Amino acid sequence: MVNRITALFLFVLCAISSFSQPLVVAHRGYWRAEGSAQNSIASFKKAAEIGCWGSEFDVWLTADGVPVVFHDATIDGIRIEDTTFATLMNYRLKNGEFIPTLQQYLQEAQQWPNCRLIFEVKPHRNAKRDALISELSVELVNMLGLASRTDYISFSKNACKRLHEIAPDAKVAYLSGDLAPEQIKEMGLTGIDYNIGVFDKHPEWPLEAKKLGLEVNVWTVDGEEGLTRVAQMQGIDIITTNDPEILQRIIKK
Repeated sequence: MVNRITALFLFVLCAISSFSQPLVVAHRGYWRAEGSAQNSIASFKKAAEIGCWGSEFDVWLTADGVPVVFHDATIDGIRIEDTTFATLMNYRLKNGEFIPTLQQYLQEAQQWPNCRLIFEVKPHRNAKRDALISELSVELVNMLGLASRTDYISFSKNACKRLHEIAPDAKVAYLSGDLAPEQIKEMGLTGIDYNIGVFDKHPEWPLEAKKLGLEVNVWTVDGEEGLTRVAQMQGIDIITTNDPEILQRIIKK
């Protein structure tokens, strides 16, 4: 009987250990892979191919109301919010792809059901634009049947609030790092998604967040040493990295 109890105890410990391992999110997709580029359709595909739990990407709204996947607010000095999608079509990503529309990006994601979409709504110039891009984004995600595997993140409090209002069942996490976990809970959001420097300054926040039922993501951590350190931190659910294969190897150890 004792041996059976001991075996059961060890089994439970192993199960808890496996579930406590952080999940891997490729930052802007797996853009360091050959033939890839940041926020390209190829970068999502390559993140999915290596088995990443999720792939993060950034979304802006053009002047004529087209959501596009791109990180920076400008391209060659042209502000995306102030230009039309037709103008953006004159530019290509480093791997030769055109800047994808959100619809094109999500349609590719439909082909890879095991990779979650970590959807960053970029902060636009005012609350009205934040609300508009949030609404268009949720509408398109829902239309394409991807709501169950899409998590939203943003540096904009306005966007986070609007996302929570119109997609109450979705995970919505705040990025800026200037709010304590209890403040995030009061907003009705589901998690914090903070830079590693924030957690170095507030090492108590991950466990405080967990006690409040919040999910904890840390970004952007790269390299063997940094990833090993963060993978061993208590209270971290998800790690966003430009080196997903390195992190996968560390977790397997």
